[in-house]
Amino acid sequence: MTEAKTTKRRRRRPDTAAAGRARLRRVVDAAMELERLAMLLYCKFESRFGAVEELRAFWFEMAQHESRHFGALALVAGLLDRSWKPGFQTVTLLAPARVQHLRRLLRRFHAEADKELSIDRAFAMAVQLEGSEIEDVVLDLLHALRGESEHERAIRALMHDLGDLGYMIEKHSADPELLARADRLLERQVGRLRSRPLKARRVGRRPRK
Repeated sequence: MTEAKTTKRRRRRPDTAAAGRARLRRVVDAAMELERLAMLLYCKFESRFGAVEELRAFWFEMAQHESRHFGALALVAGLLDRSWKPGFQTVTLLAPARVQHLRRLLRRFHAEADKELSIDRAFAMAVQLEGSEIEDVVLDLLHALRGESEHERAIRALMHDLGDLGYMIEKHSADPELLARADRLLERQVGRLRSRPLKARRVGRRPRK
């Protein structure tokens, strides 16, 4: 390889890293906005269904889950300003069109939540959100930033939330399709965990009381 080609390749590396950092920062910023909207939606549900303590506590925990994701993404954003990790190149990306779709979806959900809302409709919104690409982006970012152990903990936390969601649907809804959709989401995360090097434990809904 000639000296000119070597110099040219060296000059490209900072630009490539800067472009990758900027691209990922846009993804992180978009995911943070979506997580914030999801958190606020669950807060509305916590207030709307607060007369039933079990439901109030459930929606509060769901809001907390989204707030933890928001905090993790804020940490990633801060680190991106100072360093670039090769693992970030493998992070799932949210296409701009998909971000716009999810943003419109969440705003429509907020508009619905500001009016009369059934518990079945709230559960349906939660199932749709928990199955969106936002969760995949957060999990990939945590894997790239903190490694396999943190990634596994995040998946287990999501599985716990999905298990609780399925349990709440089973107990407070008469819609079998909603329960089936929640179960499929849980099974998908179980499969994801089992595909990782660390052995997964069996996770499911809470037992009936």
